Amino acid sequence: MDGIIDNLQNAINTWNEKLAEIWLLLTQSPQSFKGGGIWKVITKIHGALLAIGLALLVLFFVYGVAKSCANLTEIKRPEAALKYFIRFAIARGLVVYGMNLMLSVFEIIQGITQTIMKTAGIGTATKTVLPKVIIEAVNDCGFLESIPLWAVTLLGGIFITILSFVMILTVYGRFFKLYMYTAISPIPLSCAAGESTQNISVTFMKSYAGVCLEGAIIVLACIIFSSFAASPPVFDTEASAINMLWTYTGELVFNMLVLVGTVKMSDRIVKEMMGL
Repeated sequence: MDGIIDNLQNAINTWNEKLAEIWLLLTQSPQSFKGGGIWKVITKIHGALLAIGLALLVLFFVYGVAKSCANLTEIKRPEAALKYFIRFAIARGLVVYGMNLMLSVFEIIQGITQTIMKTAGIGTATKTVLPKVIIEAVNDCGFLESIPLWAVTLLGGIFITILSFVMILTVYGRFFKLYMYTAISPIPLSCAAGESTQNISVTFMKSYAGVCLEGAIIVLACIIFSSFAASPPVFDTEASAINMLWTYTGELVFNMLVLVGTVKMSDRIVKEMMGL
């Protein structure tokens, strides 16, 4: 009967490993992720696009000035000239120091995530453990009784394994988005030079902040699930092994499905919260 239990236990172990990996990923910065190798590549790409961003900066600035001013007389006014100079200086600062700005935003939101973890008092993700009463009930079953148990544990194990990989892929996808935003940032930030195009830069920074905030939402979801894991699904210990196993597996998969669904929708939740 060990093989029956192994089907479900292996899947639960996979789930626990992925949940622990997610917990670790959410405490890492883009610079330290995977040893920092990816960050070095992103830094090079950002540096290469910086020259293009500065060129676009001038283009958007000239376009903005030409669109705002009906004639050269308006540009000669001191207050108008100062306004355009300040806009150009701020836009250039955004392009040149855009990576530092984005890292500062990430660190601020990462501080929010750390505060949530400390306040909850959970240092690591709570592990899901198969109850001993179910293991003992399955071991006491005969050959014929074990056939439906095989089916339940096999299906449950497949669902749990799939949910584990869907969840971890979502968290990895967040890191990919952080890298993409950082690498391409000189282009959208250069739009700040033009009054008619500045909304592109504002939207870009709001979207980046939203991606960073997804980490806090995922942590909250994991904390809520940890509370579920600390209180295992309730089932009748006097029932047959198949009923106990079916009830436990069904509720466990449901709880995991809720967590995975919340993690998958973290971007949508952030957009609804922040009005993005």
